[in-house]
Amino acid sequence: MSDVTQLLAFIGDDAKSAEQLLSLVYDELRRLATYRMSREAPGQTLQPTALVHEAWLRLADGKVPRFENRAHFFSAAAEAMRRILIDRARRKLTRRHGSGLERVDIDGYDLAAPDEDDQVLAMHEALDKLARRYPVQAELVKLRYFGGLTNEEAAQLLGISVATAKNYWTFARAWLFQEIKGS
Repeated sequence: MSDVTQLLAFIGDDAKSAEQLLSLVYDELRRLATYRMSREAPGQTLQPTALVHEAWLRLADGKVPRFENRAHFFSAAAEAMRRILIDRARRKLTRRHGSGLERVDIDGYDLAAPDEDDQVLAMHEALDKLARRYPVQAELVKLRYFGGLTNEEAAQLLGISVATAKNYWTFARAWLFQEIKGS
C-alpha cells in the first residue's frame, strides 16, 4: 500500500495526522490545481496554491478528515476544487460583483476572452444531471476535468479498466455537450 493509503487507514483524531496526510498529498494536489487553473480564463486571481489550501480547508472542515482510501480522498479533493471554482463563478456573476461585467485592458483591446464563468456553471449543471443518471461516468468527468487526471489515473482510482474509462469519457463528453448545447 502507498503511504497515503496506509495513513488513511490509521489516521487518528489529532491535528498531527491531518498534517502528515497533507504533507504526503500536497504536491499531487498542487499539480492537479495547477492543471485545472491553466484551463481557466486569463486574468484569474485565484492561484493553484490558494485552490489547494481552500480545498484542504473544505475537506478538513475543522476536524480530521476521514477517507476510505486513496481514490476516495482524491475524488473528494477534485469535488472540493470543483465546488470552489463553481462558487467563484457564481459570485462573479452576481449583480453585487459586477454581474458579468468584464474588465477591459486598453492595451489589449483587440483581444477578447471567453466568459469562462458561464461555461463553468453550465458544466456544473450538466454534470449534476449526468451524476443522477450515470454516477460512475460523472465521477470520471470530475477526476478528468476538474482533477486533471489522465484516463489511466482515473481508471485506477475508480477501479475500472483503461478501455472502460476511455469509453465512459467519450460517452460523458458527448452527453455533456448535448446537454449544454440544449440549454
